[in-house]
Amino acid sequence: MKLYVGNMPYSASEADLESWLTENGVATDTVSLVRDRYSGESRGFGFVEIGNQSEGETAIQNCHGRDFLGRTLVVREARSKMPPMSAGAPLESEQRGRSAGGRKDSRRPPRG
Repeated sequence: MKLYVGNMPYSASEADLESWLTENGVATDTVSLVRDRYSGESRGFGFVEIGNQSEGETAIQNCHGRDFLGRTLVVREARSKMPPMSAGAPLESEQRGRSAGGRKDSRRPPRG
């Protein structure tokens, strides 16, 4: 089970979080913090992988709302990642009324 852990202090490291989770009775498979791609600084959230569903639910109950280095943690099941949107791709609603090849439907009268 993958968990989202948010509202962490920017100074926290993976080792800090893993140690804190262990102290709170949570055995983790992996701990990873999301970092800024340019500065390398933590963005204040990360993800934890737990062995199975029941251990993950116990981790949520034991850790959500608890103090971690002076901040109240948000711990919940991670949501699936959304695919990135392309800047040039038309939305589905914009594609209605268009035939293959991107040309307008010739059955419509031209706008006046």
